[in-house]
Amino acid sequence: MQKIMPTLLAIFGILFVASLSLFTVDQRQYAMVFQFGEVERVIKQPGIQFKIPLLQNVRYFDSRVLTIDAEAPELFNTREKKNVLVDSYVKWRIADVEQFYKTVGSETAAVARLKQTINDGLRAEFGQKTVADVISGKRDEVMETVRKRADADARKIGVEILDVRLKRVDFPDKISSSVYDRMQSERRTVASQLRSEGAAEAEQIRAEAEKQRDVLLAEAYNKAQRLKGEGDAKAAAIYAEAYGRSPEFYAFWRSMDAYKESFKNKSDVMVLDPNSEFFKYFKNPQAATKGK
Repeated sequence: MQKIMPTLLAIFGILFVASLSLFTVDQRQYAMVFQFGEVERVIKQPGIQFKIPLLQNVRYFDSRVLTIDAEAPELFNTREKKNVLVDSYVKWRIADVEQFYKTVGSETAAVARLKQTINDGLRAEFGQKTVADVISGKRDEVMETVRKRADADARKIGVEILDVRLKRVDFPDKISSSVYDRMQSERRTVASQLRSEGAAEAEQIRAEAEKQRDVLLAEAYNKAQRLKGEGDAKAAAIYAEAYGRSPEFYAFWRSMDAYKESFKNKSDVMVLDPNSEFFKYFKNPQAATKGK
């Protein structure tokens, strides 16, 4: 038993020294080793690392992309001297751990400085742009300009600005109604103009269609009259030829047509001289064959 105790004490001592000498760096962190208050080394790779017990200590910094989200929308003035409420956010990360520690020391101080830098950049850019620019027209350009300026300042404290974005750009409640009314009025004016242009264009299309219809009808009528004339001429030639071959039969045939049309209805009444030429074939049916 007396021999085991020294061994156990030695093992315990080794484990105690090892616990003071070894430390772990997570993949989401940077580690900075200090000795007598001075930076000894910076560790960016994850894994188990060694330090001198009691002489060195370790401090960790976040290596992930962090977000600064505005607590409340900020009020900015545009080039037109109009107030707008701007809600934005920033993506950033620590690029140089040692410089970051020496200049600001903590994330809290870094966030405060970055907020001020971003706010100043947005205020300057909004002051040079119109409402239309910051809402849609040049929004991406504004954001990129602000990001570059903020990144140039952030590099001085070992920070990199990855992105600056606007979540919302709106008017204060007091003037939103008047702005929306003006926008509606402008849209109504544009809609009225478009309807007028559409009506004029429709009228022009209808006039052109009616003109084409009149031209087609006139051409069709002329063609129909020409065909009718040709048909009448051919019919007259056929009638003349038939009459020339048998005038008496032609007269008989015409008389039969006249009888048929005259006595079509029982109520028809005709007052004629019985000896008139109309009743020629009634009185003498053989007359139809005399000419043959």
